[in-house]
Amino acid sequence: MSSLVSESGCVRKNGGHPQTVNSIVGEAPISLMPGFCANAAFSFEKSQDLWRQNETQKDIMIQKEKGWCWRPSYDMRLKESHAAVSGIFGGSCTAWFQDGYNPVAVDMRGDKGNFRSNKKRSPFHADFFGCLCYTFQHGKFRELYGDPTRIDTRLDICSASALAKRVINGLKSSSANSATDPMSSPRINLIFQHQIYGSIVFRPDSRVALDSLCWKHAPHIEDFIYSLSYSLRLLRTGKVVA
Repeated sequence: MSSLVSESGCVRKNGGHPQTVNSIVGEAPISLMPGFCANAAFSFEKSQDLWRQNETQKDIMIQKEKGWCWRPSYDMRLKESHAAVSGIFGGSCTAWFQDGYNPVAVDMRGDKGNFRSNKKRSPFHADFFGCLCYTFQHGKFRELYGDPTRIDTRLDICSASALAKRVINGLKSSSANSATDPMSSPRINLIFQHQIYGSIVFRPDSRVALDSLCWKHAPHIEDFIYSLSYSLRLLRTGKVVA
């Protein structure tokens, strides 16, 4: 648990001994090692509609035998058919200050007890991240079934420095060192949503890791989730998910 951090940055002190559980690398991340550090980050986001059918008065009000009735969308975030692209680009930097600990060798605690980690921690570290998204939605989530159908695709690059090291090592045919770094693999997130009946929507989510930039190895699915959601129209965007 943690409190909300400042948008401009924060100062943090880590204490204790990080413990790894079911870790592929075998050591805790550098950001959890004991010490005193200052963090700062920035991000820039841009979204552009390729096309959009804006909500009209005719969509909200429908005429029945007893007169006009109010018919809002089951979910206000899904009320308009559209296609859009968006992107986020940002960076972060961290400065570590020696606080009674050697920044090169740090006491750690693993499954087999305490040990001395030789993982190097640079006094200053900066990195960039980004993602590119495409969204297509047909329907306005107002009918009883088949409305809407929506597809969301997102390409994530978690660490530009880790990705660059992977590319360089790949050109040198020595990618073994970066293969264990999960931050070096771009990931594609695919989300499909389709209305079953009324407020019930079927949604499969998948995350695919691109382990090989040269396609020497096939991409593999890291996560796959099926879910059913029931939108609560009176709460505008509230829903119950199973």
